[in-house]
Amino acid sequence: MRMNYFSASPAGLKAMLDLQNHVHQAAKVGELGEGLLTLVYTRVSQINGCAYCIDMHTKDARKAGETEQRLYALSAWRETPFYTPRECAALAWAEANTLIAGNGIDTALYEATREHFSEKGMADLTLAICTINAWNRLAISFAADVGSYQPS
Repeated sequence: MRMNYFSASPAGLKAMLDLQNHVHQAAKVGELGEGLLTLVYTRVSQINGCAYCIDMHTKDARKAGETEQRLYALSAWRETPFYTPRECAALAWAEANTLIAGNGIDTALYEATREHFSEKGMADLTLAICTINAWNRLAISFAADVGSYQPS
């Protein structure tokens, strides 16, 4: 690791962790669910090329009971029958929000995603996407130790 960003900016990382805790709590008691969250986190991390986060979230997903087949096919989710329409909506929303620069979010995608999520669900899903994008940038920028993560 190039530097320990947790010790370099403890207040900033506390704010990140507070947002992360909100997202995880909302997933536990709300409509997202931890399984969906791990799929979204993994897919966003694949897009961003964050090896540390891909390692982390696939380990968490396996621990939570996710199948190898679905994890292996995640980068090609549109081409497989392995994901529910709700999961596909979340993955499409995650990809669009991760690749938002120069693309925006069109109304058709918003409406298609809203068919599966309430306003709170959409807000929490988008916060989860924002959060994992931020963690990816920290892990990549400061060369987090890939493979060191162990699920609790």
